[in-house]
Amino acid sequence: MVTEVQLFTEGGQTWEALAPEITLLLGVVMMLIIPNLGDAKWRIPMTQIRLPVLFGGKRFRATSDPQLPAMLAVATLLTALWQAVMSQSGEGQTWYLTSGSGAEANLMLRVDAFSRLMESVFYVALLLISVAMIDRMPAKRGKSLQMKQMINNRRQADFYILLLMSAIGMSVVTMAMDLFMFFVGLEIASLAIFVLVAFQKETPEGAEGGAKYFIVGAISSAVGLYGLSLLYIWNGNLQLLSNTVTGQIGLAEAWGTMDGVGALPLLGLCFVLVGFAFKVSAVPFHFAAPDAYSGASAPIGGLLATVSKAMGFIGLIRVLAMIASPEAESSTVWMMGLGIISLVTMTWGNVAALGSDNPKRMLAYSSVAHAGYMLAGLTAYGAWIGEGNDATTGAGEWILAAILFHLAVLVAFKLGAFLVLALVELDGQITSSKDLAGLAKRDPVIATAMFIFMLSLAGVPPLAGFMSKFLLIGGIVKMSLVDAASGVAMSDLHWTFWLALAVFLNSAISIFYYLRIGVVMFFDAPPEDRRKPLARAWYIRFTIWACLTGTLLIGLNADFLIEYCQTAAATI
Repeated sequence: MVTEVQLFTEGGQTWEALAPEITLLLGVVMMLIIPNLGDAKWRIPMTQIRLPVLFGGKRFRATSDPQLPAMLAVATLLTALWQAVMSQSGEGQTWYLTSGSGAEANLMLRVDAFSRLMESVFYVALLLISVAMIDRMPAKRGKSLQMKQMINNRRQADFYILLLMSAIGMSVVTMAMDLFMFFVGLEIASLAIFVLVAFQKETPEGAEGGAKYFIVGAISSAVGLYGLSLLYIWNGNLQLLSNTVTGQIGLAEAWGTMDGVGALPLLGLCFVLVGFAFKVSAVPFHFAAPDAYSGASAPIGGLLATVSKAMGFIGLIRVLAMIASPEAESSTVWMMGLGIISLVTMTWGNVAALGSDNPKRMLAYSSVAHAGYMLAGLTAYGAWIGEGNDATTGAGEWILAAILFHLAVLVAFKLGAFLVLALVELDGQITSSKDLAGLAKRDPVIATAMFIFMLSLAGVPPLAGFMSKFLLIGGIVKMSLVDAASGVAMSDLHWTFWLALAVFLNSAISIFYYLRIGVVMFFDAPPEDRRKPLARAWYIRFTIWACLTGTLLIGLNADFLIEYCQTAAATI
């Protein structure tokens, strides 16, 4: 684990390092300007000369197209994704960006394989959501429009601006090497997501889910900020790493050199972790998640289940793997507690999903369970380096790579399941599993795709979900054998072995409620009001095919993505 860094300040490389973020910012600016271009003119005082100012007046026909914001958002995200991927082609590069130079430089951002991987995951998810929302919130041309169509037209730019702003915040989260900078990025993304959850405000569920999610999110942010203040008082800065230029001691080094467990840093760490626990929906901080998932439109529910959760786990990885690294004796205090939370989270999530009849709430509780699986991996990682092992080799690297792999592939099958619900939602709100009854008769291809997504979530081979759980369980088991002799006995196993067993058993439990969706779709009769074929909605269908392709291809051949995740894990 890197604890020191030599800063460099080649300003010309800043543009290359921040190219995706600059593109996103330009996209937001274009979204604000282009749809408002018109034929307004300004008259020079005391003359009859009128100069075009382009803003105001009657909008130009091309710029007034209500579908333009969606096109701009898709083009912006595609460009940012291409820049993020290409900057890490070949051997890749690492940039350190500071807030100053020389003795006053503060390390703020680091662009490396880890940040580029997570940026790519975020951009892919947001790109799919942007495309799907073209059908989910359709913009209509013409003068004779119904009130709902007019509302959709007016809020097109608002929606996609919020989506791009969330992307900017997510990018900052991936690069932040200062906890305050991390908090700024997290809040930029979170504030946009709060509004997106309640964007479907014409429904009571949307308003309630948005209000609850905002209140809980605000509380979690306040708790996390209070924790940051305690850490700042303790260390004098919030930088993760120390550096040889400024002589500043980073949080990681300060924590590792403590004599015993200090009350102030421990309290600060606990408050920060509680804030992140809200973001990942860990038990008992998960109560707003089901209402938010069910109240939001299905594509936004997919955003919460994938990229929003990934932001929280990036924070947990930064804090637990870098700051509170168990290489120090004082750092092992969080391991047992995190193990208990992971066990309760995965079990509670699966049990609650078993009793839920609403498909969106079921997927929400499923996301809680998946959070428990990844928390189990973080616990095993802490145990690995707590035994004095190198974090970048053996089980340590394996576990971190498995967590990153799981966060990446969730975009395929978890988001894919929500996109199927988005297609069904075009016929009306989904409130129970009966709304999916007979889906195979209405659209057998879409029903088959949904069933494959359910099997992948359950971890059935040879799908992507199986590979992610296989890597995670394999890493935990490898850690549990660290002290085992050649003839392995139960007494030789590390206690983290039981977490691997818990992940396996909970995955087996989840099969029941995932298969229940399949039974409803293929064997139950559709309700009276849902017997006609599903809407064509080619944009949503395209995103479903993309997710289905990823689920199948990654499951059959995941070598490239696994290798990329291993490279990213080594840079954490």
